[in-house]
Amino acid sequence: MSTDTAPAVASALELETVASHLHPTPSWDVQDHPEPTGREEIWRFTPMKRIAPLLAAQGSTDNLGWETSIPAGVTMEQIDVARARELAVEAPTDRVAALASQNAAYGVHIDVPADSQVTEPVVLTGTGQGGVVSEQTVVTIGSHAEVTLVLHFKGSATFAEKTDIRVSPGAQVTVVTLQDWADDAVHGGQRSVLVGRDAHVRLITASLGGDVIRLQEDVRYDGPGGELEQYGLYFVDEGQHIQHRIFVDHNEPRTKSNVDYRGALQGKGAHSVWIGDVLIRKAAEEIETYEANKNLVLTDGCKADSVPNLEIETGEIAGAGHSSTTGHFDDAHLFYLMSRGIPEQEARRLVVQGFFFEIIRRIGIEDIEARLVEAVEEELAFLEAAAAEGER
Repeated sequence: MSTDTAPAVASALELETVASHLHPTPSWDVQDHPEPTGREEIWRFTPMKRIAPLLAAQGSTDNLGWETSIPAGVTMEQIDVARARELAVEAPTDRVAALASQNAAYGVHIDVPADSQVTEPVVLTGTGQGGVVSEQTVVTIGSHAEVTLVLHFKGSATFAEKTDIRVSPGAQVTVVTLQDWADDAVHGGQRSVLVGRDAHVRLITASLGGDVIRLQEDVRYDGPGGELEQYGLYFVDEGQHIQHRIFVDHNEPRTKSNVDYRGALQGKGAHSVWIGDVLIRKAAEEIETYEANKNLVLTDGCKADSVPNLEIETGEIAGAGHSSTTGHFDDAHLFYLMSRGIPEQEARRLVVQGFFFEIIRRIGIEDIEARLVEAVEEELAFLEAAAAEGER
């Protein structure tokens, strides 16, 4: 096992735009995002050879096959890429997202009107057919609307995405994304969310499959009073690379954020990366924020890189903190369960289930919760089978 847990606290001058080694200047122009070498700060954890197809300036050869469930009142339409850029929260901050927009044949716009009470979730399931895919999606949520959006990715693909979600004042929004890819899939891109005044946004990201997943997830605010709950889980198997890069920009006063990502790793070469950065701008007084990343290492040969950052530009805050932990099973938990007659193997299973349950239970969609529980069970069964084979 190898870990890199490096919290950092920084202070800087207030800037109109964020541009640093952690936050490149946003631009739609691919030329402003030269092909990385892997030595750049935002790319240093990434397996460059394996993600290379997403960095090449080539067009899409295929599209995902989409199945959709769109409740009454919600609209979904194709729009041209120029219009998608106008509706977007921000321009791309890396080459993958810039190429996703450049190479997309068209944009997709999902709109939830103001004051809508959408009781059924909006569900989009995209299945890869093995090709190179670039897509740009924009979601607009009207003021005081209530809606749940589910994006489920599966199959095999080399997939680049640029997704933007605009949440208007007073809206209540839950967004669930499930990366449930086949073992050979490569997925990269940027997801940007704008939280309106007094809006409440809950983001839940689950990454379970694929060869390489690298997602940049950005959130900023469009007025005071906005609240963000951001949760994630990932299960990394032998040889897999799963990377989540979180950026929460507290650019408005009296805003809140709570970030909690949890991952488990098993098998030689399993590698998780979590970069969590919260920027508290000078104008963002009386904000509250906390970010946490927890990694549970199930076997030797894994590597978990976890880097929480706080960039604080004002002392007038209600609260700010971060934490990161990486380790094996908690011996105290195992001892407690085993002392009550539970066999060690079952005790380990219960510990892992409990580790993820706090995230899964927040989803509130029975089918998605069941799929995640099933996936965790599949991973544990594989681990137990491998352990039994090693004892022979």
